[in-house]
Amino acid sequence: MAARRRNTAASLTGPMFVDSHCHLSFPELLPRVDEILAAMAPARVERALCICTTLEEFETVLGLARRDARLYATVGVHPDNEGVQEPSASDLVRLAAHDRVVGIGETGLDYYRLNGRSLAQMQWQRDRFAAHIDAAREAGLPLVVHTRSAGADTLAMLREGGARGGALRGVFHCFTETGEVARAALDLGFLISFSGILSFRNAEELRAVAKAVPLDRCLIETDSPYLAPVPYRGKLNTPAWVPHVAAALAAAKGLSIEEVAHATTRNFEGLFGLAPAGKGGGSGLDV
Repeated sequence: MAARRRNTAASLTGPMFVDSHCHLSFPELLPRVDEILAAMAPARVERALCICTTLEEFETVLGLARRDARLYATVGVHPDNEGVQEPSASDLVRLAAHDRVVGIGETGLDYYRLNGRSLAQMQWQRDRFAAHIDAAREAGLPLVVHTRSAGADTLAMLREGGARGGALRGVFHCFTETGEVARAALDLGFLISFSGILSFRNAEELRAVAKAVPLDRCLIETDSPYLAPVPYRGKLNTPAWVPHVAAALAAAKGLSIEEVAHATTRNFEGLFGLAPAGKGGGSGLDV
């Protein structure tokens, strides 16, 4: 059994990985994108999802996905971003019709930094989230959900959105909430994605949550350029380091890293409607 459970990324020879959430369009990474893409192959990272956080950024995100068949894009406006173009549901649906766009988001609610405001004064975030929920339903695409210190309202809006027009689907990315929030998200049909935080020494509570989430509902991500996993904590994160997140999830669940790699890749393909890599005409898109 000990020989089977090889939970270090460096020991891998077979399985391939997917980074389900990265920000290659951010200024920390965009000037280095050729280097970052080149590093994916030796790390056995076969796909990465480039996440949009403003409408102003969308063309750059889409351009990245179009330049490399291993990359895909989303369209959305992050709940923390203020002073940016506000999206309507119709804006999001129109932009989601572009090739290589497979999801709506990053969207959700974030009450971590209220800056002296009350929850009532955060209605603009809830209105923005509602537009993304409507767009996801109309476009038939999954939501990439960000929630921080706002689990109850996030879940309530997803329940309400599902009740209005049928069940929604998507992923709670970079999960750091409680087991109760995870169970509620799973009950709504959402997946849970874990980042490099899972490898941090002080993340015991999160590892307990990860252990409880069924493997067929898990994704892994880097959230690059942030949250580099151990042993690179504090450095600039890139998709090539997502195998270390897989290793942390494998350790938390008592599984082999190969099992985690295969399952999270299948889960990614299922959620975002992609054929297995190397199929579907080479693009990975189901057409």
